Amino acid sequence: MSINALEMRGPVHGTKDAKRVAVGSSVGAVIETYDFIGFGTAAALYFGTAFFPGQSSVAGTLAAFATLGVGFAARPIGGVIGGHMGDKVGRKPVLVASLIIMGLATFAIGLLPTYAQAGVIAPILLVLVRIVQGLAFGAEWGGAILMSYEHAPWRKKGRYTGIVQAGFPVGLLLANLVFLGSVHLGGDWAWRVPFLASIFLVIVGLIIRSKVPESPVFEDVKEAGDITDSPIKEAIKQDWRNILRGIGLRVAETAGYAVSVTYMISYLHTEKLASTTETITALCIASGIGIFATAGWAALTDKIGRRPLYLMVCGFAALFGIPMFLLVNTGLSLFVVATIVLSYAVCQNALAGSQGPWFPELFTAARRASGASLAYQISAMVSGFTPFITTLLFVWMGWLGPALLFIAYALIGLFSALVTKETWGPTERRLAKEAERTTPTELTAPQREKELA
Repeated sequence: MSINALEMRGPVHGTKDAKRVAVGSSVGAVIETYDFIGFGTAAALYFGTAFFPGQSSVAGTLAAFATLGVGFAARPIGGVIGGHMGDKVGRKPVLVASLIIMGLATFAIGLLPTYAQAGVIAPILLVLVRIVQGLAFGAEWGGAILMSYEHAPWRKKGRYTGIVQAGFPVGLLLANLVFLGSVHLGGDWAWRVPFLASIFLVIVGLIIRSKVPESPVFEDVKEAGDITDSPIKEAIKQDWRNILRGIGLRVAETAGYAVSVTYMISYLHTEKLASTTETITALCIASGIGIFATAGWAALTDKIGRRPLYLMVCGFAALFGIPMFLLVNTGLSLFVVATIVLSYAVCQNALAGSQGPWFPELFTAARRASGASLAYQISAMVSGFTPFITTLLFVWMGWLGPALLFIAYALIGLFSALVTKETWGPTERRLAKEAERTTPTELTAPQREKELA
């Protein structure tokens, strides 16, 4: 490792727009998570009845979760499109386009007829809109995280990408707060209002994102003539090992979340271990804590590296799988809240915080959007259908089935971390500190004017 090898990470001290870019990228992450994750809450609580009536509660839940999984299955396609465009035309256009598409699709869900109103056409429309959501969300992450990463200072990549990753718990919190408020509306309005309300967030997000400057790293790649005809093809050819490693790393986080949070909502509801209000309140508490936890975990990787944190958290998650269900099975509100907080603020947030800087560092600048997006989004297919699989396991084995699946995902993440290189070890941190000391900072416009005068 040399200083030259670190240069593809962007300016040593970051750009003068680094904070604004991180916040702008995070705002989009908030909105898209609100839209995408809100569907999971609605699927667990409402869609089984609204779109798949006339079946047992388990069959209705399975159908709703299958629809949820369709969106996750579409995410890799969105990741391919977004990654390709991000490496070909820039990170910023992908950010704006994905937000517009996601916003329109989510608003449309709030307008859909139910099965009672339109018959079989209702679930068909729900699936189609969910696919559009998946495509948009698949394109979102790569653009948002790379914009923040490539504008950030070398020694603070985790901190700045952590701001973007923290946008996801903010979106989760907003979605659940709206669902918590709308539950008192009753009938279809309980789930329609959260989707319809998202249009206001989209307008705010577009205003903010339109002012975010393009990535300096992409501009350098473009100026050097290193843009390839098919970044996706090159990423698969050159970086397939890191793509596979990234998939394994991501499965522990996103599929683990699908068991410990998305499925857990349904489990608490169907087993009558907690009321809808209690469950959503627990999610709000967890996501509120998660905002700070995600940013904190990400910043920690700047000090200790990306890999050590992943190893520690995956090890903890593997040990937590069975106690997680034993705690909620008590039906005590305190234990339910504590379990969801631990599942989210530790098992999910720490891994997401580490992924923000680690995934971009596994790929060269010219293929970074494609490689990172592929690794990040292909794993979504596993997580998307996990609530469906978990429900089947519960029918077969009781709560032990979901618990063992959660443990299996954690072990996959543990193994993947063991075989993935550390990209921010002691050598990289020492060289970055040396470069920071010897490289002048970028002057702001007022500073340049003063110096010229």
